[in-house]
Amino acid sequence: MTADPNTSLFPKGEKLTNDYFTGNAYLTPLVARDKNNEYAMGNVTFEPGARTNRSAVRWHTHPKGQVLIVTEGSGFYQEKGKPARRINKGDVVNIPEAVEHWHGASATNKLVHIAITNYQGDDNVVWLTPVSDDDYTKVNSH
Repeated sequence: MTADPNTSLFPKGEKLTNDYFTGNAYLTPLVARDKNNEYAMGNVTFEPGARTNRSAVRWHTHPKGQVLIVTEGSGFYQEKGKPARRINKGDVVNIPEAVEHWHGASATNKLVHIAITNYQGDDNVVWLTPVSDDDYTKVNSH
């Protein structure tokens, strides 16, 4: 894999077109789960306003946790029941297993992160209920 040294660390990858993202989000797979690794690792790019789920932010969990390493831009990470926090280039977010959360770009900035997601059996994510667009707008207004 080769990226332009003046831009992102990894290529933008393929557009994610499933029902779990809204806006333009892209994935470059870096490491697949195999006999040596009980995790998958990918580079995820969220263009401004892009985030988990289609019509609103989608809360989700990871049965065995996830780590996000922010490599470019800024966005938000929020755990259920806690205030959202801004995440920026250089931040590392260690998401404990089964913690309900969402993450994505801010309304005005791109967010790029490496996601290292552990598996429990054949599962590495559980998609849950949406968060309203109003809640996403409120996070961006602070």
